[in-house]
Amino acid sequence: MSSRLRREHKSRLRRIIPIVLAVVVALTLLTVLAGAGVAWAYVTYALKGLPNVDDPNAFKVAQPTKIYSADGKLLANFYLENREIVPISQISTDLANAVVAVEDERFYEHNGVDFVGIARAVVIDITTMSAQEGASTITQQYVRNTILVSERYNITAARKIREMYLAYEFEKRHSKSEVLEAYLNTVYFGDGAYGAEAAALAYFGKHAKKLTTGEAALLSGLPQSPLRLNPYYNMEGARSRQRWVLGRMVANGYITQAEADAAAAEKIVLSKKTDPNQGIYDCAYFVSYIRKQLLTQYPDSLIFKGGLKVYTTIDTKLQRAAERAVKKTLPLKRDPDAALVSIDPHNGHIVAMYGGRNYSSSSYNYATQGKRQPGSAFKVFTLVTALEKGIPPNRPMNASSPARIPSHPPWIVHNSEGSGKGYITLSAATRSSVNCVFARLIWELGADEVAATAKRMGITSPIPALPSITLGSAPVSPLDMASAFGTLANDGVRVKPTGITKIVGPDGAVMYQHKASGTRVLSQRIAWATTNQLMGVVSGGTGTRAHLSGREVAGKTGTAQNYQDAWFVGYTPQLSTAVWMGYSEGSIPMRNVHGMRAFGGTFCAPIWHTFMVAALRGRPSVHFARAAAPHYIWKSAWTEEASASAAAAKKKKAKPKPPPDTTTTPPPTPSDTGTPAP
Repeated sequence: MSSRLRREHKSRLRRIIPIVLAVVVALTLLTVLAGAGVAWAYVTYALKGLPNVDDPNAFKVAQPTKIYSADGKLLANFYLENREIVPISQISTDLANAVVAVEDERFYEHNGVDFVGIARAVVIDITTMSAQEGASTITQQYVRNTILVSERYNITAARKIREMYLAYEFEKRHSKSEVLEAYLNTVYFGDGAYGAEAAALAYFGKHAKKLTTGEAALLSGLPQSPLRLNPYYNMEGARSRQRWVLGRMVANGYITQAEADAAAAEKIVLSKKTDPNQGIYDCAYFVSYIRKQLLTQYPDSLIFKGGLKVYTTIDTKLQRAAERAVKKTLPLKRDPDAALVSIDPHNGHIVAMYGGRNYSSSSYNYATQGKRQPGSAFKVFTLVTALEKGIPPNRPMNASSPARIPSHPPWIVHNSEGSGKGYITLSAATRSSVNCVFARLIWELGADEVAATAKRMGITSPIPALPSITLGSAPVSPLDMASAFGTLANDGVRVKPTGITKIVGPDGAVMYQHKASGTRVLSQRIAWATTNQLMGVVSGGTGTRAHLSGREVAGKTGTAQNYQDAWFVGYTPQLSTAVWMGYSEGSIPMRNVHGMRAFGGTFCAPIWHTFMVAALRGRPSVHFARAAAPHYIWKSAWTEEASASAAAAKKKKAKPKPPPDTTTTPPPTPSDTGTPAP
């Protein structure tokens, strides 16, 4: 090639090379910009629809609902996640340091996202040809388990970007101590325990503040693999992980090697704090009643995850008294079942509830779920109706047995003691619980009127308008009977029974505050007139075993047909208490309980007495409020019928004898069994 051609070639190269270089640079810049644009678009896409990091509810975690007694005892925890939120001051410093050492050793150096840690993890994963080195900070893990919990299992770059951004924003708003506290209350340690406090109790039966260095190191190693490292099933694996944790604590300057060696040599004693009966610790039947009440008013998620504090009316001292009273009278395993409910009639507070012998064996609550025939205890509602209709207690009533009630079909009623005694007063019939008198009385009054009275006073179960209800044919619960008799104790004002006084949310705000309000359903005169008659049942009738020395007591016994159920429902001005006993099968007659037939007056009244003596100990003796007599009517026909009956009885006698005073009270009868209609 000539020198001229060479010069022209070089000249062309000098012109082309800059162009080529410019094109390469341009293409490179375009590629970078395009990549950056794509990356920016992807990040923008990933950050769409982020939760609000400033919303305090966004980071809420499931907390148990706690049930407390009126005297401040913890009765139960309701939860889906066993967690106890505590401040970091109540968590072992060793546990906090151990968690940082193994989960995020640069925790105090980054701002929520550890780019140094990410780079180190990438290098390790590449050199080891694995993807096992994690790079999530404690803050990122907390975000993942709370505000992004719904995306926890989305293993995508978009979720990671969202997690990193939220972690960074969270740390901008909170101190390191607050972040660590939040994490330690959230992380899962296995064995159903969420958070440090629950874990310390689950594995060692102690509070998180009391953990030793060895125990803290063992716990902090569990979140990596809670199931595989559970010390209850794999102590060797948990110990191995513990030693590794102690090494990391030494490397990060939290403890010395000597302290690590001493911690590794500690004897680990597992002491699981059991949570029997679905989180119920005490007053199980009452707590189950409360749980049912809560679930009818609030969503399940709030009850089992909302961290509520529910303050109840139950008094554990009175609850123990109820349990002792039942056991004293019915101490044998083969004895019938029993229930007891005691209510403060002025505010409706349920202060004691005995629902059965053993909740673990049977959760069926005889106090609230068990609806059984109340026998003659139901006669009280017939008595109230009669008094409201103006029938005086001294009205003579036909007590002869049997009584033929012209219903369809006819109802034949017998007195439990056999044949009758002619005419006696309504007052005497109440004291001695004479069936035939009350059968004739309800037929005269109308069964619908008596059913309405029972409903007004507090019976919530269905009451059919049948004459047989006066002898207790309609099943009722002990809770309802205690409530209805409480209307009399409260001077005719009905206050609905309640077991809850207050509900407080996790933020301390009061969600519910019970305010006792009553409805007058009986006049003061009727309430006092009824109480006056029922005081006679205890002082000289079928309920004498319920007598309380120095106190005014009113009540009524009840024994259902064939001795299948026995009752005593009684009250003082301070408490209304119902006691029931019977077999769970419901059809077994109690003809041989401790060698005798079971009447309400022979078994339930003593239980009532024992409980009330303890429940009222130390409280002043209070008299029932007096009132003027109701406006009574008097029909001459009543006297004429009684006189005619007495004259007819006199003529039948072979040898004349002085006629008895048929309008006076006969001696107390031995029982009060009812005879329901067929």
